[in-house]
Amino acid sequence: MLRGRYNELGVVERLLAAARVGASGVLVITGEPGIGKTSLIDEAATLATGMRVLRARGTSAEREIPFGGLLQLLRPALGELEWIPPPQRGALAAALALREGVAGDRFVIGAATLSILCRYAESAPVAVLIDDAHLLDRPSAEALAFAARRLLADPIVLLATGRPGEPNPLAEADLPQLLLQGVGLEAAQQIVRDRSVRRVPVDLVARLHHRVAGNPLALLELAGDLDRFDRAAPGAPAPVSAVLAQAFAARAEQLTPPARTALLVAAAEDGDLGVVARACATLDVDVTVLAEAEQAALVTIVDGRVEFRHPLVRSAVYTSAEPAERRVVHQALAAALPVAQADRRAWHVSETVIGTDANAAAALDLAANHAGQRGAHAVAATAFERAARLSPSGLDRARRLVDAGAAAWLAGLPERADALFADALALDPPPPFKARAYELRGDIAVKCGSPVAARDLLFAAAAECAESEPDAAIGLLADATNASFWIGDATSLLRAAAEIAKLLDRATKPGIRILGSLSQGMALVIAGQDGTDQIRYAVELLATSGELENDRRRLVWMILGPLFLRESGTARSVIQQAMQESRDQVAVGMMPTLLFHLARDYATTDRWADAETAYDEAIRLSRETGQTTSLGICLAGLAWLHAHQGRETDCRVRAAEALEICTEHQIHLGEAWALFALGDLELGRGAPADALVHLERLLSVLSVAGALDADLSPAAELVDSYVRLGRADDAMPVALEFAKRAAAKGQPWALARASRCAGLVGTDEQLDEHFGAALALHVRTPDVFETARTRLAYGARLRRARRRIDARAQLRQALAAFEDLGAAGWADAAAAELKATGETARRREPATAAALTPQERQIALLLAAGHSTREAAAAMFLSPKTVEYHLRKVYAKLGIHSRVELADLMKA
Repeated sequence: MLRGRYNELGVVERLLAAARVGASGVLVITGEPGIGKTSLIDEAATLATGMRVLRARGTSAEREIPFGGLLQLLRPALGELEWIPPPQRGALAAALALREGVAGDRFVIGAATLSILCRYAESAPVAVLIDDAHLLDRPSAEALAFAARRLLADPIVLLATGRPGEPNPLAEADLPQLLLQGVGLEAAQQIVRDRSVRRVPVDLVARLHHRVAGNPLALLELAGDLDRFDRAAPGAPAPVSAVLAQAFAARAEQLTPPARTALLVAAAEDGDLGVVARACATLDVDVTVLAEAEQAALVTIVDGRVEFRHPLVRSAVYTSAEPAERRVVHQALAAALPVAQADRRAWHVSETVIGTDANAAAALDLAANHAGQRGAHAVAATAFERAARLSPSGLDRARRLVDAGAAAWLAGLPERADALFADALALDPPPPFKARAYELRGDIAVKCGSPVAARDLLFAAAAECAESEPDAAIGLLADATNASFWIGDATSLLRAAAEIAKLLDRATKPGIRILGSLSQGMALVIAGQDGTDQIRYAVELLATSGELENDRRRLVWMILGPLFLRESGTARSVIQQAMQESRDQVAVGMMPTLLFHLARDYATTDRWADAETAYDEAIRLSRETGQTTSLGICLAGLAWLHAHQGRETDCRVRAAEALEICTEHQIHLGEAWALFALGDLELGRGAPADALVHLERLLSVLSVAGALDADLSPAAELVDSYVRLGRADDAMPVALEFAKRAAAKGQPWALARASRCAGLVGTDEQLDEHFGAALALHVRTPDVFETARTRLAYGARLRRARRRIDARAQLRQALAAFEDLGAAGWADAAAAELKATGETARRREPATAAALTPQERQIALLLAAGHSTREAAAAMFLSPKTVEYHLRKVYAKLGIHSRVELADLMKA
């Protein structure tokens, strides 16, 4: 019976009851050792009547066993494996070592974990109970955290326990938490009374309660020896973990020497009694002496396993042993393990080495590769790193440190990965290893650190590799181009293009030549020079050939090429192909960047709702994967979209967060877009003076960054603001300078904006020439909003030139476009101008579909395109029931009742 946990039990009972009626619940229970977390989990299992129960418990000995915790948990549910989506099925089966194959990254395992849990819950509600989650192997904990975040409408309750302050993906996943405190004095009296064989004075219980801060396990342990406690000197309460460790260690010290040795062997292993017995035999110890430890209530022996009463018992036994004793025990355990458990043997052997050992390092290297193949990248990183430290050869040490860094990066541990790469590079490894370390270190800096630092590192690395490894150097320069894009640095882009040009003839791999041509062409285009032919050629090859199939850059560059051309119909289908590949592969780590580019594409067409959906998903995944660059730029892009929509509060909130992130990490493109958003917001509100504050600050940011790209210039907005404020003398030089930069770039989007500026500052006689040229150029771009702004500016100038009939034609089209897009403020401005010509506009109601949230819209689009509920769930990394939950809300908001109606409405 649980004492003093009435409120906590109420929370658990409510979660279980909700799961029985189809509402998911997640709770992470944290607290110090002995506080009662396990007891609460045990009580939850008892209360889960009518539910299917899945249980797992983390242990210190299994923290480096890839997916050991997940296999322990999912074993009863593995019959559902064949019913989850094929990419997830194969990855999970490989991760759990159920069949041969490559598991993929940590996100596909998380998606598969979600799928199998939800499938298992289709027959009956499920209680997922995880004790000591902080001791789970990291890959298992990450998979469970991924699934837990996405539980919403499934009959599943997930309860996990862990210690506060200890690394634990479940505790760090922003899930609901319950911090267990010590029990009250009344409950403490009941606990001590249950344990003690004699009557205990109330004041002694009160002192004991105070000393252990109400920790139930400490109360139980010390209640058995109250005389010793009563004789102890008074003082401040010691940490409970220390009190318990002393109690457990003291009890273990009372055992006979053979029993203590057997107990140490059990503490160093995972509890397999057969392995413990064989190791004990090697040490001339009869394993039956463990009965002493069992009688002392330190362990229980059941079903062929040695289970410690509490994790702290194992910790106390192991840490109190002398290092030499531990090495001997690990040696015995390594000898006791069967051949099939070579990886586990390698870990034990590594604990016996003082200094270096080539054989031990090689065994760990092999174990690391096995872990990586199963998707347990955090375990692989630890194994590679330990193998490196044990390696006598400097070359082997450097290679294994690079492998450790790569595994840590795949595991989502950028800081650890970067430190490992730094250690490897300090050893001056051969060019191939050096190039790989630089490449991945640059990737970390671009996504999670500073693009400026990444650019400098990648240029230096490319120069170092150019002579001996031209293919690697081209790849590094392509990454430097990408980093320079985030910075908006034309000088660096031109440098990258020039250096790639010198190396292309020496490239030995066709895929690298494609990558080099594409990045070179894009660098030239952004810098205002002609590189369009190279981009078109490279994009076509990427879409139709198998080159770069296994290169991490491929999907990103497939999207970048078409977008940088800013032209209608230029290989834009490639963008959808790249996104579909990413979803099919469950490449969550790649998706924030891909979604950003997709959102940017939608935002510069008439698909604003789709743009918001893509930005929203990218922002959520960026936060989850720790990719600060994608997060900052997506927030800025979404702020810009909100500015065009006239959503003032949303725009300011997104822009403020974007500016904070982008300023800290030197993501100058994100800074520029956030300021662009604020400037556009004020122009859309009819506040040109306020717009100037942001636009002039934007000019300063671009100047400091050395960003010369005409597409980043706010010249068109500045000219608009100056003209509205009657400052024609300020507007004219801006328009003239912008015209030169747009002409140098030669792309239709910038040229159209430059012609609009000329129309705004030109004479009445030049209106048709300048605005006509702008509209002709707009036809070659997909940007409906910019076209509408040109028509609005043209109509306003025509009205002021007293050409009202001509003005109405332009203003009607502008108004219609703004209303179709949902640009409320700009539609109001167009309607006001139209009214000033003597014509009252007929305003339209916003489309019903605009009421959908981004996630609801994404689900609606997938289902309207013909995907099944399960297919949509797999694409969105949700459960089918969560998709159905959102679909019901979609139907209610749209006033429809079938997928046929949904398809018709979403196509409209």
